[in-house]
Amino acid sequence: MACTTILVGKKASYDGSTIIARNDDSGSGHYMPKKFVVVEPEEQPKIYRSVLAHLEIPLPEEAMRYTSMPNAVDGEGIWAASGVNAAHVAMTATETITSNPRVLGADPLVEYQPAENGNEEIPGGIGEEDIVCLVLPYIRSARAGVERLGNLLETYGTYEMNGIAFQDQDEIWWMETIGGHHWIAKKVPDDVYVVMPNQFGTDIFDMKDALTDQNAHMCSKDLAEFIEKNHLDLTIRRSTECKAEDADLPFGRFINPREIFGSHDDSDHVYNTPRAWFMERYLNPKTYRWDGENADYTPVSDDIPWSLIPEHKVTMEDVKYVLSSHYQGTTYDPYLPYGDKKMAGAYRSIGINRTDFMSAIQMRPYGTEDSRVIEWVAFASNAFNVMVPFYANVDTTPEYLANTTADVSTDNFYWSSRMIAAMADASYSKSLFHIERYQETMLAKGHEVINRYDEQIEKEPDAGKRSVLREQANQEMADILRKETGNTLSKVLYELSNQMKNSYARSDA
Repeated sequence: MACTTILVGKKASYDGSTIIARNDDSGSGHYMPKKFVVVEPEEQPKIYRSVLAHLEIPLPEEAMRYTSMPNAVDGEGIWAASGVNAAHVAMTATETITSNPRVLGADPLVEYQPAENGNEEIPGGIGEEDIVCLVLPYIRSARAGVERLGNLLETYGTYEMNGIAFQDQDEIWWMETIGGHHWIAKKVPDDVYVVMPNQFGTDIFDMKDALTDQNAHMCSKDLAEFIEKNHLDLTIRRSTECKAEDADLPFGRFINPREIFGSHDDSDHVYNTPRAWFMERYLNPKTYRWDGENADYTPVSDDIPWSLIPEHKVTMEDVKYVLSSHYQGTTYDPYLPYGDKKMAGAYRSIGINRTDFMSAIQMRPYGTEDSRVIEWVAFASNAFNVMVPFYANVDTTPEYLANTTADVSTDNFYWSSRMIAAMADASYSKSLFHIERYQETMLAKGHEVINRYDEQIEKEPDAGKRSVLREQANQEMADILRKETGNTLSKVLYELSNQMKNSYARSDA
C-alpha cells in the first residue's frame, strides 16, 4: 500500500522518546475502514493462514497481547498494520517500496499461483497482510523483530517489496526487503530522523558490520554473494578507496542500497521524492537550499538523504504536520489560493484522501515502566483529522475507535473523520479555520490528559490500579474526542452547505 513513514531517534526527539509513525494509505481508487483494537494471546492463531497468498505458517506457542490497526471489513485478511506488544516493543508494517528489474530478475517475488490447467495451487510468500501478526506477538526487542522477520523472509519469501520499522525504548531498526527472499536492516542513529516515501530508502550501509558484529546493520545471510553474482553494485571504485580490511568483500565495505536495490523512475519524481523533500525541508530549513535554481535538493532529486540531524528537537506535533503535508507554503499546494498555480497539485501529497489511519508510537524514557508507551492515533486524511494519544499497555481500547464497520456512521471515529475530510476538502477556504481549531484543541487536550494521568500513575504503587488508570485515561480521551469531532462535523457541514448553488437564493423568490 502507498504510505509515508517518519522515524525519530531518542536524541532527536523533544523528550528523549523513540518515535515511529506511518500513514497507512489504501491503493488508488479505494480506501479501507480501520479500527484500533487489542489482540489477546488466546485470539492469536496457532497456524497462520494468509488470505491473499494461501500460505500456512505455524506460530510459536507463547504469544503476547498487542494493539493492532486491522481492517474493519472482512475479505482481504487482517492487515494489523501497527501496534505495541506487552513487552513494550512496537512495529509498523509496511511501507511499500520500489525495486528494479535486475533485483527482481535475480530473486523473483514469490507470487501466489492458483490451481489451473491441471497444475496444483502454489502458495505465495508473506506480505503486508501478514507481517505484524507473524512477528509482533513474539518479540522482546526491536532487534529481535528484525531477526524473526528476516528468518520468515528467507524461509517463505515475499510477494512484494516492503519497509518495516521496529521499536523499543532504546532503539529503532528499519528493515527493507530485497526481491523475494533477501533483506537489509539498519539501526536508526539516535540523533537523526528518517523519512520514507514508498521508495527503497537506505542510502549507506556497512556490509562488514552486517556480516560480522551486527552492531547497527543486519542482512540476509548470502547478501554479499547475491550482489556479486548478479552484478548489482553499480558503484565505480578507485584503487585508492580499497582497504586491506575490506579485502574479503567483493565490493567496498560501505554500499548504497538505494542505488543497488531501488529505483529512480520518472514516476518516483512525481510520487515519492517530493514527499521526502517536503519533510526534510520542514525539519531542516537552513541545513540545505531547498528552493530556487541553486537548490541543493529539489522535489525530483534522487539523492535526498535517508536521514538528517534535525535543526530542532522533533515534537509529536512536527510528526503530525509532516504526515499531513499537501506542500503548504510552496507552489505545489493543490489548495493554493493565489499566485502562479501552474505547479499546484503537481506532486503526490502526503496527507491524501486515501489515508486510512496514522499511528505514531512514542516510547518515553520517563514515568512508570508499564505506562511509558503512548500510541497516537488518527483516522482518514491527515490534512483534516486529529491525532489523539492513548496508553498502549491496555486490555481494551475505547469503543469509539474499535467499533468501525463497513457501514458509514457518526458513532465511530473512523467514519466521522472520513466525513469531516470530504466536506472540509470541498469547502477548504471556509472550513480550514474549524479544522485548525479542532486539531489544536485535541492536541492540547491530549497532552493535558496524559500529563494528568501520568502524575496519578506515578504515585500509584499497585500495578492493577495503574492498569485501571490507563484504561480510564483512554476512555476520557475518547469521550473528549467524540464531542469535539461531532462539533467539528457540524461546522464543516454548515460551511459546505453554504456553498450549495441554491444557498444564496432570495428568501422571497
